Amino acid sequence: MSTICGANCDGCGFKDKCGGCSQTCGKPFGGTCVAAEYIKAGGKEKYAEFKNALLAEINSLLKANGIPTADALYELAGFYVNLAYPLPSGENVKLLDDTKIYLGAQIEGEGTCFGVLADTTFIIVCSYGENGAHPELLIYKKR
Repeated sequence: MSTICGANCDGCGFKDKCGGCSQTCGKPFGGTCVAAEYIKAGGKEKYAEFKNALLAEINSLLKANGIPTADALYELAGFYVNLAYPLPSGENVKLLDDTKIYLGAQIEGEGTCFGVLADTTFIIVCSYGENGAHPELLIYKKR
C-alpha cells in the first residue's frame, strides 16, 4: 500500500478498512489526515516542522499541568482513539471524527495513562485506565 507520509502500513491491523493514503488522496478512512494535508501543501519538511512545533507546544502544556511529556507524535485514526468522555450530566460524548487521522501519543504515568491528540485546530489531553477505561478529559485547548 502506498502512503503520502512514508508510513509502513504492512503491520497495520486496519489495512482492510483503509482505502490507501495515496489511492484516496490522503483520506484513507474518508476524512482528512493532518499528515497528508501538510505534505500535499508544503512537503515532508513543512510537515516535520509542524509536527516538531506541535510537540513542543503540547509538552509545554503538559509540563504546566504536571503531566509527563511525550517523546513523539504519531498519526492515529480517529476511530481508534475516539473515547467517550463523561459529562457532569451523565451523558458520554465523543469529541473526535472517526474518519480523520490525528497526531497523538500515549504517555504512561504512575497507575494511569495520559493521551494527547491534536490537529491544526485543537489539543486534547485526557487520562484513562487500561484499554481506555474510565476516560477523563483533562485539557481541551483551541489552537
